[in-house]
Amino acid sequence: MQSCDMFVLLLVSTALFPLGHTSLPLVINTWPFKNATAAAWRALQSGGSVLDAVEKGCGRCQIEQCDGSVGYGGSPDESGETTLDAMIMNGDTMEVGAVADLRRIKNAIGVARAVMEHTDHTLLVGESASVFAENMGFIAEDLTTNNSVNIFSQWLKGNCQPNYRKNVFPDPSKSCGPYKPSATLKQNMRAQHANTHSHDTIGMVALDQDGHLAAGTSTNGLTHKVPGRVGDSPIVGAGAYADSSAGGAAATGDGDLMMRFLPSYLAVELMRAGADPSAACKTAISRIKRHYSEFFGAIICANTTGHYGAACNKVPGFSQFHFMVWNSESDAPRLKSVDCF
Repeated sequence: MQSCDMFVLLLVSTALFPLGHTSLPLVINTWPFKNATAAAWRALQSGGSVLDAVEKGCGRCQIEQCDGSVGYGGSPDESGETTLDAMIMNGDTMEVGAVADLRRIKNAIGVARAVMEHTDHTLLVGESASVFAENMGFIAEDLTTNNSVNIFSQWLKGNCQPNYRKNVFPDPSKSCGPYKPSATLKQNMRAQHANTHSHDTIGMVALDQDGHLAAGTSTNGLTHKVPGRVGDSPIVGAGAYADSSAGGAAATGDGDLMMRFLPSYLAVELMRAGADPSAACKTAISRIKRHYSEFFGAIICANTTGHYGAACNKVPGFSQFHFMVWNSESDAPRLKSVDCF
C-alpha cells in the first residue's frame, strides 16, 4: 500500500476510532463540590464501578450537606419538612433508579440505586419510597436540623414569602395558607424568582478507563416549595442522562422550568450526532432560553472519549458557572468555570 493510502486510512480510522482515551477515567460534577469529586475518583481508583463512583460522590455531598441544598437539614418546604430527590443511571444498560419526595432517609442516592437494582421500577415517590427504603435496610432518621427549623421560622415571620403559589389567596385570618383558588384574583404570591441561593443540586457524570458511563443527581429541592413538589433532579433526561455509546450530562437550576425540556437527554443526543460537549451543553441551554430568557440554570456534558464542557444562562447575579473535574491529566480535583451567555 502506498504511503498516501496508508495516511488516508489512518485519518479515517482515527475519526471512527479515536486513538486512546487519554482523558479517561473522568469525574465531572456541578458546583465546587470538590470532596464529592474526590470521593467518586477514589471509588474508581480502588476498582469500583462508575455506579459506585456516582453513588459515593453524590453521597459525600449528602453527608456534608453541600451548600445546604443537598442532603438533610436544608430547603424546608411550606410545612417545614426537608424531603430528598435523587437518581442514578447506568449508561451501559440504560437502567435507572430514582426517588422523589423521600422522607426520613438521609442517603437518597443509595435508595435510588436500590430502586434500580432491586425492583423493576424506575421511580418511587413520597411515603412509599421511604417505606421501601426502610425495607431495604436504610435507617429512618429525622431530616430536620436547627438550620432548617430557623429557615422555616424566618419564612413564617415574613408572611410566608417567597412562595410558589399563583392565582390564589390565603386565609385572611392567617399570615399564610391555606390557599384557595380564585377566578378573579390574578396574583402571583411568589415574592422572588428562584435563584442560586434557594435551591441547588449535585449532578455527576463518571466514566472509567473502559468507557463505562454513569450519571446521577441528589438534592433537597426548592426552599419553601409546595409539599409534594418534584423538580428535575430525579427525572430521567432532565436532571441527568447517561448512554455509554454517546455520553453523559447533568443539569442544575430552576428545575420546574428545566424539566420541561429534558436538557440532559438533548445534550447526550447532540453528542451522539457529533457535537462537541461544550456545544451540546450550550444548545441544550439555548432551547430553554428561547422560552424562559431569565431562567437560572446550567448543564455539564462529557462524551465517551472523556472530553467535557458546560454552559449556563446569564442572569443578574449569575454570570459564571463553576464545576469540578478530575481525570487522568490531573492529580487532584480541578475547579473549572464557564462564562454564561
